[in-house]
Amino acid sequence: MEAETLALAQEIDFSVWALFARATLTVKLVMIILIIASFWSWSIIVQKLLQYRRARSEQAAFDRAFWSGEPLDGLYDQIGPDPSGPSEKIFAAGMTEWQRSHRDDGGLIPGATARIDRSMDVAIAKEAERLQGGLTVLATVGSSAPFIGLFGTVIGIMNAFVEIAAQQNTNLAVVAPGIAEALLATGLGLLAAIPAVIFYNKLNADSERIIGAHEAFSDEFATILSRQLDS
Repeated sequence: MEAETLALAQEIDFSVWALFARATLTVKLVMIILIIASFWSWSIIVQKLLQYRRARSEQAAFDRAFWSGEPLDGLYDQIGPDPSGPSEKIFAAGMTEWQRSHRDDGGLIPGATARIDRSMDVAIAKEAERLQGGLTVLATVGSSAPFIGLFGTVIGIMNAFVEIAAQQNTNLAVVAPGIAEALLATGLGLLAAIPAVIFYNKLNADSERIIGAHEAFSDEFATILSRQLDS
């Protein structure tokens, strides 16, 4: 009897596609949701890695230009009215407000320093929103995917017990397929969640460092302008 049961179990296809095909509609939907979530997470991860690499490269290039000793007005004229990089946008926001704060007679409108700071803060906030956009998806997938997979597992195990009760047979050939299908849902949940959690933590830290560098530049630039205001 045991040899016959083992022979029947060996004939069962336990490939991922076969397990998916044999699963019930509910478990299939759970698996599809988890697969979509995984692809969505990886698309965000790749896009953010490329975005942050470009942001760091642009930041380094602008820092070299800013500290090269070239006059700020000349650097502002080179960047033009429509800057492309985030560092250039922050610098342009401060310089634009600086130029607008001068009256026709060459004097400064009161409160120039505060307006320049606010202008750069707004530019930094927009850049922070752009950098961190999509990270909430990774956080959501990382926190919810294991539970979605667990839901599929629970449904799958329930169906396995229903099948056992219907056939009144608990041998391996009856139990194994249902349990395997159920555990596949948990595996897919972990497959979606683990990269999402790891890269959420990494990308969030990277974005904070980039934003911190923007804020440091803003403070340095504001200090330079305040010296000119006081001179």
